[in-house]
Amino acid sequence: MSKPSILIIEPFYGGSHKQLIDTIIECLNICDYEIFSLPAKKWHWRARTGALYFSQIIPVDHEYKVLFTSSVLNLAELLGVRPDLVSCKKIVYFHENQLVYPVREVKERDCQYGLNQILTCLSADNIIFNSNFNRTSFLDSITPFLNIQPDFKLKHIRDKIEKKCEVLYYPIKFHAFPNKRLMIGGAEPSLTALMSDKDCLHLIWPHRWEHDKNPKLLVEVLLELNKRQVDFKVTICGENYQAAPESFDGLQDKLGAKLINFGFLPRDKYIKTLLSGDVVISTAGHEFYGVAMLEATYCGCMPIAPNKLVYPEIYPKENLYNTSNQLIKMLYNWCRNPELFRRQRDTFFEYFTFDRYSAQHLVPKFLEKLRI
Repeated sequence: MSKPSILIIEPFYGGSHKQLIDTIIECLNICDYEIFSLPAKKWHWRARTGALYFSQIIPVDHEYKVLFTSSVLNLAELLGVRPDLVSCKKIVYFHENQLVYPVREVKERDCQYGLNQILTCLSADNIIFNSNFNRTSFLDSITPFLNIQPDFKLKHIRDKIEKKCEVLYYPIKFHAFPNKRLMIGGAEPSLTALMSDKDCLHLIWPHRWEHDKNPKLLVEVLLELNKRQVDFKVTICGENYQAAPESFDGLQDKLGAKLINFGFLPRDKYIKTLLSGDVVISTAGHEFYGVAMLEATYCGCMPIAPNKLVYPEIYPKENLYNTSNQLIKMLYNWCRNPELFRRQRDTFFEYFTFDRYSAQHLVPKFLEKLRI
């Protein structure tokens, strides 16, 4: 029996990293690939020591032709310890990049993570980003990042990396979702007709409870809407790896019955919640793709997001805001006039297409990369 030709390495096997790999291998024969992974926790340690760990457990007696990994792995370090893997076609997928990842204070940034990703790119044959924003922000930051060191200038690094780069959007399995949008534009009633008995819009914030998703802005907006005495209900969900943000303290008491879900939801309940939603909100200060936003949008929620980061690449300008006051104004007008909102939402779904983000469209492109 022949040995696997595809080596898949994921130091952070959880969340979107796990979903990507699981989606790809569904279309591979089990004998074609072998996976080595670590659980999705302690990200910093995975980035620091993952290469050393995998160097010890990946078999030396192998027939690997392709190596596929995420940018969490220090690929240069792995190849230095395991030169037998150098001959593989080496593919790295960037879910994020550490050169522009926001930190609360400059002194909190550990430059080693960004340097690891630059070295990984220099070691790779093919570098794939999940969005044009991710690719551009990484490439544009290479030279300024390297110029931080004081003694000499490193030249031509960007040029060497850029020629290997391309963009493949993260594949989302829309076909696995029940889809209330199917009623738009066909013989069935539209969302406007279907939801006409609802006088209260359901707002959803489905993001990680971390500072880069800017929960403080969400709270400011919700409290202002509540102060203006407009009717709404809100779900705040998403994963919470550490203590809840300080801005969430006392929010349940302040919003009362309007806060109908507060905390992480199991996948089945999460999807049902998306299907019941009207608006999905992003307040992010950091986003390279936004799976949660696209999933909620596919389930029928009207997206509203900052006019920056990856969002202008995905959503029309009518769904983007520049300031917190613009966000409040948009939500206030929609909550005060649900009929106006539903007409705008129907118009949005007449033109917005999900095909270029779908697993059915994208997975064949990933499989082509894995072929020799």
